Amino acid sequence: MNDLHDLKLMLGAHTPIIVIESLEELRLLQFLTRASPDLPFPLFKWSVTEGLSRLDADYGSQKHTASPTEMLRHIKANGNPGYYVLLDFHPFMDDPSHVRLIKEIALDFDQVKKYLVFISYAFNIPEEFKHLTARFSVQIPDRTALKKLIKEEARLWKTRHGRNIRIQTDIPILDRLTSNLSGVTATDARRLIRTAIERDGAITASDLPEVMKAKYQLMAQDNVISFEYDTARFSDVAGLSNLKEWLTHRASTFTREQATKDKPKGVMLLGVQGSGKSLAAKAVAGSFGVPLLRLDFSTLYNKYHGETERNLREALQTADVMAPAVLWIDEIEKGLSTSDSDGGVSKRVLGTLLTWMAERKSAVFIVATSNDISQLPPELVRKGRLDEIFFVDLPDKETRQEIFRIHLQNRDQAVDQFDLAMLADASESFSGAEIEQAVVSALYVTQNQESRLSTELLLGELAETRPLSVVMSEQVEQLRRWAKNRTVSAN
Repeated sequence: MNDLHDLKLMLGAHTPIIVIESLEELRLLQFLTRASPDLPFPLFKWSVTEGLSRLDADYGSQKHTASPTEMLRHIKANGNPGYYVLLDFHPFMDDPSHVRLIKEIALDFDQVKKYLVFISYAFNIPEEFKHLTARFSVQIPDRTALKKLIKEEARLWKTRHGRNIRIQTDIPILDRLTSNLSGVTATDARRLIRTAIERDGAITASDLPEVMKAKYQLMAQDNVISFEYDTARFSDVAGLSNLKEWLTHRASTFTREQATKDKPKGVMLLGVQGSGKSLAAKAVAGSFGVPLLRLDFSTLYNKYHGETERNLREALQTADVMAPAVLWIDEIEKGLSTSDSDGGVSKRVLGTLLTWMAERKSAVFIVATSNDISQLPPELVRKGRLDEIFFVDLPDKETRQEIFRIHLQNRDQAVDQFDLAMLADASESFSGAEIEQAVVSALYVTQNQESRLSTELLLGELAETRPLSVVMSEQVEQLRRWAKNRTVSAN
């Protein structure tokens, strides 16, 4: 990574307009200042608050050029070559006179070499001078650069606190921190590293969740993707033995740093509502030891043309940057209908998602959950897009006992005081969610009666509940029959 070298090459080329979209303004100005001795012309900086000033020398500001129009007219009238770095000019591009002045300066480049360098967080290049423009991108630091930044920040911390103090850490934690910092700018990486060290003079496993949370907050500002680091472990999920074994065999391959063509891609979890698909999705992230990202289709769709597809692209870019991570797409069938009733938006969303799934190189494991796979297009669920389709059925007796044990323990109940076998028999055809709700309802009764939770109270709640498998027995049985020879049992 050598941004300074690449920037010098671009400033030496014969392109009159250079656009840099970045939030690292200070770092870019430092690069330009360091490059100035090797540049053939003077280097100027402009902002709407200060006007024009020399970046390579201290000659003061020209306040009369603070106006964007006056600044551009001043540059156009100047008969001397130079480099002009214009900061945050993007709000002024709506003025046609500004577009025309910029184009005239660029067209006059062969007579007087005046370079216009725009630095903004975002900049839409008008068609009028797009052919006269080049873009420069600040490189994201790679693993080697990130390790160097960690060492630099550790050295600075020791200088501030005494050189005999040693920062506590170990190689595996440093490797995980380096992985967690991937995808952020050098400036943001420094800030995250500094925060991790300053807290206690150490880099430990407890710092990693905070780093990932802060990284997500930097990456995702639109709430299309939500972030959760504290994910369920497999000990919190009853049953699903086949799924657990399948994931265990692939966990080390997924988290391996070296690139491999055989990284696991993801799974589809199909099943009865309330059977534990969502909890299983969280547990996948917990078993891999990576953050969980949830893509919410209800916030993805936008009434304006093209905005929905852009929202999805940005969400998938966030997932790439957060890698290694698990991307949970809940009830995927609700967002990928292939009908024409929405003007083709769903089809374009599907195309965007399929392209990303086929071309992504990042370690993003997809967990798609669905209640009705028949609504999904075949090109999404075929092998190659996802690794396997698991069917999450209603829990058997042994699993129901475990579900009762988990939910009673989570609510500080003495499990040995309950007849779990009797409760499991009484809850046949209940989903995990329905069992949990029975426990919650029984606890409400105890609070009202000022009594203790018992097996009898739980049996009473179960007797008064009609599970979904009874209320919608035809649909549930149809789903089971469809999945029998088409999917792999998760249990």
